[in-house]
Amino acid sequence: IRPGDINLMVAGRGIVHSERERPEATRHERRLHGLQLWLALPQADEETDPAFHHTPAADIPALTVNGVALRVMMGTAYGATSPVKVFAQTLYVEAELQPGQSLVLPEAPQRAIYVAQGRVRVGSTDVEPHTMAVLRAGGAPATVHAHAAARVAIIGGEPLGHRYIEWNFVSSRKERIEQAKQDWREGRFPKVPGDEIEFIPLPS
Repeated sequence: IRPGDINLMVAGRGIVHSERERPEATRHERRLHGLQLWLALPQADEETDPAFHHTPAADIPALTVNGVALRVMMGTAYGATSPVKVFAQTLYVEAELQPGQSLVLPEAPQRAIYVAQGRVRVGSTDVEPHTMAVLRAGGAPATVHAHAAARVAIIGGEPLGHRYIEWNFVSSRKERIEQAKQDWREGRFPKVPGDEIEFIPLPS
């Protein structure tokens, strides 16, 4: 993955993955900033086939709203729609604000803003770096204001109901998580091509 790209991994009924750098990429020190977001699947799609979708930065809609540079990473916002696959109403916008700039947040049933860099105010609340502010559902239109240069992720979507999570397993049904745990212990998940040796045991 390169700066600005999106990798969407759909776990569905179960997926195994490995995160590795190419050998040539480890010869020199470098720093990579990124966000990993977990999105619940609607109940009707929880047992879908696992999949992986890569979208390069060049395919992500980029626009400017009131002087604020935006990229619509997932879903539809500010009149632009991302090509990244979604299973439910999803909002994910990256915004880069300069000092003093403000941006009205797009509407969604549930919304939050994560401050990756800088310091902002959402409504009357100051939000520090590496902090997420969750907006009250059904509240008044919200605005983010940058005290300093800031990069934020605006995320949200429709509520999908309660989910259980244990280790890397997520489901709306506890018994499905227990089945996944047993499948993992007994080696019924497929191996990652080219990385068949490493196995991480289920935490006790």
